[in-house]
Amino acid sequence: MTREQYILATQQNSLPRTEHPQFYPVGIYGWRKRCLYFFVLLLLVTMIVNLAMTIWILKVMNFTVDGMGNLRVTKKGIRLEGISEFLLPLYVKEIHSRKDSPLVLQSDRNVTVNARNHMGQLTGQLTVGADAVEAQCKRFEVRASEGGKVLFSADEDEIVIGADRLRVTGTEGAVFGHSVETPHIRAEPSQDLKLESPTRSLVMEAPRGVQVNAAAGDLKATCRKELHLQSTEGEIFLNADTIRLGNLPVGSFSSSSSSSSSSSSSSPSSSAPRQTIYELCVCPNGKLYLSPAGAGSTCQSSSNICLWS
Repeated sequence: MTREQYILATQQNSLPRTEHPQFYPVGIYGWRKRCLYFFVLLLLVTMIVNLAMTIWILKVMNFTVDGMGNLRVTKKGIRLEGISEFLLPLYVKEIHSRKDSPLVLQSDRNVTVNARNHMGQLTGQLTVGADAVEAQCKRFEVRASEGGKVLFSADEDEIVIGADRLRVTGTEGAVFGHSVETPHIRAEPSQDLKLESPTRSLVMEAPRGVQVNAAAGDLKATCRKELHLQSTEGEIFLNADTIRLGNLPVGSFSSSSSSSSSSSSSSPSSSAPRQTIYELCVCPNGKLYLSPAGAGSTCQSSSNICLWS
């Protein structure tokens, strides 16, 4: 093969063939392209709506760097302003209100505050309901705002009232089922003080004495059966301008009745005993003595009898 033939053969092979050309398209065309554009547009609209809803929620809920809404996160804890509603239990260490507003806990049924130990056991409970306020604990105390003085305390053994004055304003007064120990009982000014036991006895005891004083009124002791005034070691002292013993039987004495009684007693057929009537006399020093009634009475004449011991 000559050089010219080689060059001619190579040129014929390198020439493009223009007969029946073939094209291979690259990309998505037709209905696939339209669906892709539709999904891209739908995604864009969804993102825009989501972003708008997020901005609206942030604005409505008042989200800030310190918290959200009425909730603020501070260095001392969490601060709530306004009315807050809790649907689940709330566990906190301390609850304080603002200095210029009260703290209000409100519930449709009741408000229960529980205290538990480190093992989760219930040690104290305070329930405020529609009908009653119940407290379950080992010891219940009410203290004064100033000084922390105990005003009221109750436990299984005793109940202590530490106020300076205990006032009972009920019309029926105070009813005690057992004994009452107190150093002083008095009524309100211009009011009567009445100690009454309707069906039983009324006993007042003190190791060093019982003093009953009515500074501007009367003192009245009434009982159904017997009234006993007894002093085991001392004396019963009655100090008044006038001492009256009412509803006492009054006897009379005469010489005729004495002679008739003596004659009747001397007769063997008479069996009635002779009765002597005495007078109760009072000395200037307050002592009492008995004197035979009649002409020989010594209540007015004799003075040496008052000197007996």
